[in-house]
Amino acid sequence: MPRFLASLLIAAAVAAPAVPVAATGLSGAYLAATQADIRDDYAEAARYYDRVLALDPTNVGILTNALVARVALGDFAAARPLADRLEEVDPNNQVATLVRLGDMLAASQFAEAKAVLDKTADTLNPLLAALLAGWIEVGLEEFDAARATFDATTGGDALVAYGQYHKALALAFAGDFVGAEAIMAGGEEGPLHLNRSSIVAHAEILAQLGREADAVRVIDEALAGNVPDEPLLALRQRLAAGEEVPFDVVTRARDGAAEAFLTLADALNTSDSQRVALLHARIAAHIRPELIEANLLAAELLEDEGQHALATAALATVPESSPWYVTAQIRRAATQRAAGDPEAGIATLAELAGHYPDRIEVQSGLGDALRMAERYPEAVAAYDAAVALVAEPSPVHWPLFYTRGIANERAGNWPAAERDFREALRLEPNQPLVLNYLGYSLVEKHEKLDEALGMIERAAKAEPEDGYITDSLGWVLYRLGRYQDAVKPMLRAVELTPDDPVINDHLGDVLWMVGRKREAEFQWRRALSFGPAEDLDMDRIRRKLEVGLDQVLADEPRQDG
Repeated sequence: MPRFLASLLIAAAVAAPAVPVAATGLSGAYLAATQADIRDDYAEAARYYDRVLALDPTNVGILTNALVARVALGDFAAARPLADRLEEVDPNNQVATLVRLGDMLAASQFAEAKAVLDKTADTLNPLLAALLAGWIEVGLEEFDAARATFDATTGGDALVAYGQYHKALALAFAGDFVGAEAIMAGGEEGPLHLNRSSIVAHAEILAQLGREADAVRVIDEALAGNVPDEPLLALRQRLAAGEEVPFDVVTRARDGAAEAFLTLADALNTSDSQRVALLHARIAAHIRPELIEANLLAAELLEDEGQHALATAALATVPESSPWYVTAQIRRAATQRAAGDPEAGIATLAELAGHYPDRIEVQSGLGDALRMAERYPEAVAAYDAAVALVAEPSPVHWPLFYTRGIANERAGNWPAAERDFREALRLEPNQPLVLNYLGYSLVEKHEKLDEALGMIERAAKAEPEDGYITDSLGWVLYRLGRYQDAVKPMLRAVELTPDDPVINDHLGDVLWMVGRKREAEFQWRRALSFGPAEDLDMDRIRRKLEVGLDQVLADEPRQDG
């Protein structure tokens, strides 16, 4: 990502009040607002900021934070008046400027937007300012000026590339598909494929020129080696079938402005600028409500912030007629589960599976949800339905067999589980997750320990920083009676994953066997403090603390490997 993109609005989006709140009795509301803000709870923050502003209406910091909260909620009816008030007291406020511009562009008020941008362009991200200026000129039907504006985008290769991409969109919008394709083709450096939207645009532009085969090739190259993209696949199918495919990436000048905001939102989607990205995604969706990618990005950002109800609402805007619908519903189920309602997520996926029984990702998604809810036999049935849709398994299908293997193992059907894990390894021989799970399972069953060791060693070599895989390596060495060899990987496993009760319990057993009994007892107590956990027998740990591991093992039935 170009460095300049990440600098926009970072300070403005986390503004603090410039002065203390000026009234007794509202300090609680201010504190509640700021605490909600810290938690990214935009709905609660907005309510409390409104109460604070009733008494301190010109506080720039409070106005800015209140505006950010409203935009994050997608509430532009409340955001625009706040932006106008903020502009009056702080004319160079970037958040206010962006909201006012977005609202004007949503209403196709290009003359008004031009007046605002002319006064504030120097305060905005240079790329966004240039792209918006170009699309405003398109909206004013000043096409020559717009082309010149896009051509004048400078400041590095990235800015130039985005300027040219938006110029191509403007040319295609004006009907000059030859000129647009010349830009998208990219010359010696290859096609101008900066993001997913640019791939769709290029394919649609080629279709207008009667070059459907070339358009299909563009999509095939984009999909090669990546996770299947259902909307792109749907577009490819239409092109390959000879259907008429219009150019609809930009159908109005304001669509281009929405694409400019989405460009910035995508680029700003990093751990230190997610809130800024959310503002841009929300403004893009406000300008063009049918821009589904903007709502999907907003949902992703809200999910990352733990705002699952808002994420679910953003996903609910995707209509059933959209090729994004199935993807959005699968994600909606995930947000329901993350919000603490796994049964609602399962219900969403079960209904989806009923409507789309031939979609592998729907059946496997239902399997995943049932497996995470520990409804293992039902999960196996859903995975079976997904596997039945695979005509010829290929490397891309290894996760399907891996997850079904987990469900089978948890359901108590080890022979079926082992077959699934080995099929996953046949498809992806060096997959660390599969190597570790199968190897660890064999260790726990005291089966094929030498083979299990080889698998886990391969997994540990591939993922040396994974505490669970490192734990598996130490544990198989313990099971083989190589106690001294097990010490180093077990210590490393606890270092990598210090709070896992099972790993701490394992380290205690290893330390006991090499005579470090005081340390072993310390690790068992740590395991108890972190437990309970799946696959952890708390009573067994207490028994080890009472009588020692030797006596516990002597009292247990012998298991031969």
